[in-house]
Amino acid sequence: MTDSIDLVIFDCDGVLLDSERLAVRVDAMVLAALGWELSTEEIVHRFVGRSHESMVSQVEAHLGRALPAGWEAEFQPWYDQAFAAELAPVEGIEAALDAIGLPTCVASSSSHRRLRATLGQTGLLPRFEGRIFSASEVAEGKPAPDLFLHAAARTGVRPERCVVVEDSRFGVAAARAAGMRAFGYAGGLTPAQWLEGPGTVVFDDMAELPALLARAGAA
Repeated sequence: MTDSIDLVIFDCDGVLLDSERLAVRVDAMVLAALGWELSTEEIVHRFVGRSHESMVSQVEAHLGRALPAGWEAEFQPWYDQAFAAELAPVEGIEAALDAIGLPTCVASSSSHRRLRATLGQTGLLPRFEGRIFSASEVAEGKPAPDLFLHAAARTGVRPERCVVVEDSRFGVAAARAAGMRAFGYAGGLTPAQWLEGPGTVVFDDMAELPALLARAGAA
């Protein structure tokens, strides 16, 4: 019998917030300005689900030079403007959260400052207040299991009784590495086949999530 579910761990960007489309669009502009032109698919494959620090490391390796201190300041307004104008919850996530009768938390590669800002802007922050975890709190970000294991430890739930809702290939890999079942949301930028694998249910409509979790918990 499969272990019942005591905690649902949500990624933030692309799962709770329809932010990946905005971020990747601006990422393409920023990367081009730095001298590295990548397609949307290439950006999703390389960077989505990983920390800002990981992205910077890859950019510097490609360019063959370190980026100067404070280089982000020139480009931050591009993200701020896009998010201020267009950021919204993922379609169907609020109804799904209302229907999920299980403890939940957020575990994201974003910083706490950004998480509070974006979840606050979209009205989702009160749903997770006090249960928000950032990759800045652990040694290794996704696809390492550290962040999800940290969330489980902080909430007092054994890893095998946690499930993770993710939209990136790095996120589902981290869930598997943590010994947690994954629900891969393919309604955004990441192709479904990038999310498929052992211990993973792939779906593309948030309206399906409460029933999928109920079935997984009863299996």
